[in-house]
Amino acid sequence: MSQLVPASVERATQLESALRTIIRGKDEVIRLALVCILSRGHLLIEGVPGVGKTTLAQALARCIDCEFQRVQFTSDMLPSDVLGISIYSTVEQQFEFKRGPIFTNILLADEINRTTPKTQSALLEAMNERQVTVDGHSHPLPNPFLVIATQNPIEHHGTYPLPESQMDRFLLRIQMGYPANDSEREILRGTAGAARLEDLSAVLKAEDVLLLQHEVSKVQVDDSLVDYALQIVNRTRENDHLSLGVSPRGSLMLYRAAQAMAFLEGRTFSTPDDFKQLAVPTFAHRVVVNARYSSTVKKSEQSEQILRDIIESVPVPV
Repeated sequence: MSQLVPASVERATQLESALRTIIRGKDEVIRLALVCILSRGHLLIEGVPGVGKTTLAQALARCIDCEFQRVQFTSDMLPSDVLGISIYSTVEQQFEFKRGPIFTNILLADEINRTTPKTQSALLEAMNERQVTVDGHSHPLPNPFLVIATQNPIEHHGTYPLPESQMDRFLLRIQMGYPANDSEREILRGTAGAARLEDLSAVLKAEDVLLLQHEVSKVQVDDSLVDYALQIVNRTRENDHLSLGVSPRGSLMLYRAAQAMAFLEGRTFSTPDDFKQLAVPTFAHRVVVNARYSSTVKKSEQSEQILRDIIESVPVPV
């Protein structure tokens, strides 16, 4: 079957190319970030300090001409610092709602796991329902709405692990590891990195993002691929090493992500490889490894190893 490359795919490709001028040697990370945006999902970027998590989020925001807010999460933040607060107006003789930074198209929640669970939970409704409820009144969020959160590994001091309900709302979790030697050499020479971030121009508008998301939703997914994805999901729920399997929301997120991956590759249909390569970044942060699992792999990578074993055990549809 021949591949179809519509004009909208070319615009997405332009966005990907622009990001590669800033983030060198991380093509897979950039591709996954675009998959997340096109799938109408939220993105969690994890890695040690200084590897470019915030730079990637800022580059995404600069490439899309829409409203952008950055919130630096700290241990003393309150939910009202993110959502907003109702203030009594002596002139109007009534309470007025002052909107917080969450009322934007792209919200960068920088080091989200450095704030308390109380403040973390302020994002739950916004990420799932695209609205915020304060004092009994619901306020819709702009469209599109995307949360890009960064976090340091939970082994670091001064961090609060995100609860399962929060993790489940992120479509993908991507790892920003250390750059390769050649890429780091370019950074040291000043030919890549944050020094050029301010020179980055917008490639898409908010309306273009909505159009691309609509195009992605039309990518065809065969019934055999749906069954393939559900077999993987069911085995996570039955696995002896996992105390929490993938939720139905996780199944839906994988479906959307596979559509977006096919779209970025210029196809109007999904393939088994789309599901197979996206299963780990979509599911690894949703499952919980139980205490009975014994492995030499680092704790943060145990869920990924279990998922890879599950994926390899499921027959790929022809």
